[in-house]
Amino acid sequence: MRKYFDVIGLGAGSAGAAVARRLAKAGRSVALVEASWVGGECPFVACMPSKALLRSVEVRHLNARGMELGAIAVDPMPERDHQSAFARAVERRDEVVNHRDDSAKAKELEDLGVQILRGRGQIIRPGVVLVNGIEYGYANLVVGTGSSPVRPEIEGLDGVPTWTSDEALTSTHLPRSMAILGGGPVGCELAQIYARFGTQVTLVEAGSKLLGPEEATISKMLADFLVEDGIDLRMKTTVTGANVGPEGARLDLSADSMVDCERILLASGRTPNTSGIGLETLGIAVEGDGLAIDKTCRVPGHPNVWAAGDVTAVAPYTHTANYQAEIIATNILAVVERTGSRDDEQETADYRAIPRAVYTDPAVASVGMDEVTAKKKGIDTVTAVLDLEELARSGSDGDCGRLVLTADRSRRVLIGAAAIGPHADEWIGEAVLAVHAEIPLSALAQVVHLFPTYSEAYGRLFSELSG
Repeated sequence: MRKYFDVIGLGAGSAGAAVARRLAKAGRSVALVEASWVGGECPFVACMPSKALLRSVEVRHLNARGMELGAIAVDPMPERDHQSAFARAVERRDEVVNHRDDSAKAKELEDLGVQILRGRGQIIRPGVVLVNGIEYGYANLVVGTGSSPVRPEIEGLDGVPTWTSDEALTSTHLPRSMAILGGGPVGCELAQIYARFGTQVTLVEAGSKLLGPEEATISKMLADFLVEDGIDLRMKTTVTGANVGPEGARLDLSADSMVDCERILLASGRTPNTSGIGLETLGIAVEGDGLAIDKTCRVPGHPNVWAAGDVTAVAPYTHTANYQAEIIATNILAVVERTGSRDDEQETADYRAIPRAVYTDPAVASVGMDEVTAKKKGIDTVTAVLDLEELARSGSDGDCGRLVLTADRSRRVLIGAAAIGPHADEWIGEAVLAVHAEIPLSALAQVVHLFPTYSEAYGRLFSELSG
């Protein structure tokens, strides 16, 4: 065995890096095993490049609106040529993600004393991980191996040009036409990006609405905004086959329809990376979606094996991974400092108020449960709705949207919120705090909101719910 560590992390993504950073600062010996990017996919091929491109198309769209209204353009981006504008946006995207170079993130961890083991790690027996033919021992193991795009089983798909979201967010090519399979957050964001750069986009969704379980009226409003961008939405539609077509690919759809496109974008979900890492050698069986963890983020029955991030399939967001990582680091340090500490002395996770967002223009943001989900759980609910057009800020900015709040009638606390509107991902924070802390509606109704802002919507709805 080459070396023994207090903690080995399988995966140096958001969760693994956060655990390593905290424990290394506390003087623990830590190694991270990573075959791809230190820092994970989010900074390089997911969250950050998509937000950079979304910002570019938002500015371009504002320019177009400004020109239509005879106003001054908000930013000097005058190209009406889509290819030229896309090239500029790609250049900015690649600068934002440091040209997918993870050396700075690796150095930050190494400067703290974390050892980066480049390669794939496999558990070969309890307490030992094999990396590049070398054995490394551990006292605690943190599994943070992330997830991978789902490739749907469609006949003929292997014979036509496809992209995953990672490929779409690293490419320099602007397709003339694109079919996107999946109407979740990734599908909606990429549909708007490419449509606003001139790509003819068809979005195919098997369900009856976008964004799956999100509040129905918010999903409908997003659909309307995407249609305004020229996106062809095919709802309640499945793909029955794929063939080579005149533009590159042809998809056969249900109801005897079809669509031709240059490129097919696969955005129908992701699956946790649990195979090939040796979990079976520890007697850990993965059943269903993701690696099961308890409220302390341990793998049940394995007191020194922890997991965080997408591999758990709890809530597949970077902020969830960071939250779980802090819980793991706190609990590992507690075990070291108080040998034999009980679970009731450990930090535990509470997922009731994990926020969700889709960074389209306008943005969608939510937290907790909507009325439909709450009623399935037997909760007596009351709901209040306000369209942003009723606010002074909407009158000055010319924007629209909606806020929907759901409360527990008997406990008189907020249990969920859903919003669509300018920067809804920022002002959803008030609802996140209210759900997490279970602040009484009567107290929320007394909060004074800045005028004129979109957050004023909370004041009106909290008063309504409190009454």
